Amino acid sequence: MRIAVVGATGMVGEVMLKVLAERNFPVTELIPVASERSVGKEIEYKGTKYKVVGLQTAVDMKADIAVFSAGGDTSLEWAPKFAAAGTTVIDNSSAWRMDPTKKLVVPEINASVLTKEDKIIANPNCSTIQMVMTLAPLHKKYNIKRIIVSTYQSITGTGVKAVKQLENEYAGIQGDMAYKYPIHRNAIPHCDSFEENGYTKEEMKLVRETQKILGDNTIRVTATAVRVPVVGGHSEAVNVEFTNDFDVNEVREILHNTDGVVVQDNLDTFTYPMPLYAEGKNEVFVGRIRRDESQPNTLNMWIVADNLRKGAATNTIQIAEYLIQAGLV
Repeated sequence: MRIAVVGATGMVGEVMLKVLAERNFPVTELIPVASERSVGKEIEYKGTKYKVVGLQTAVDMKADIAVFSAGGDTSLEWAPKFAAAGTTVIDNSSAWRMDPTKKLVVPEINASVLTKEDKIIANPNCSTIQMVMTLAPLHKKYNIKRIIVSTYQSITGTGVKAVKQLENEYAGIQGDMAYKYPIHRNAIPHCDSFEENGYTKEEMKLVRETQKILGDNTIRVTATAVRVPVVGGHSEAVNVEFTNDFDVNEVREILHNTDGVVVQDNLDTFTYPMPLYAEGKNEVFVGRIRRDESQPNTLNMWIVADNLRKGAATNTIQIAEYLIQAGLV
């Protein structure tokens, strides 16, 4: 299996390489790909050094699968070129997610929609993935009417520059700013750019992508996305209104039996999900599961995941694994 990692020198690209190695993905030839300024650099994978190549070179090498994490503009330009060369592309940017001709996939939920004809597959946004991982099994059972979500998002979602900004601010050093404001000892209610409706793109991704992945445009979603000075992962306070009533213990049981979800919900031992403990893990963690006592058929949950792992790299590699297992590549 010839695998191209596009954006191999970036933050998500580096985690993709780690996840490929950890999961013993059947790589026969690794093709690390990055922008021209990184061409010729060496990266290490499973003890072997590989030279980074440019995008056109990678297209010409005709990989079986290319996993992309190089930004939307790069994906829009280059994913079709890889696809035309016979490579199946799994793209981690927002470029193709809402394209009606492209599938938006979380393997545990909807991998079965994929076919051999799908040459460009979209990986959802990090904050969407962790939320729908817990909501999909509950939607099947109780039917979701409305979701209110507030996110507390790690600076790693912005990238290396944001991590450096926080480190500089800890140390009292003036440096490049990834954000308009300091992030140390702060919370910035602004993730991605603003749309005309006053919501950010990040907030609207939670609306549109949730409906597409769950295959139900009647689900109403409203979101507030906040950047916080955390490195380990994204957290979300989610309030879900169902058509049907539920038993809280049954909800816990359903989530406990959901692949990729770990229930951490014991108030006696102060056990609940936190990004400090989610960092470096592939699962989605859920806790603080409780009835919303202010209205019927409504549930509150606290959901945490490493946004670079299940929110990006791990989900991408799981899609690749599914393609191989299902004989689609």
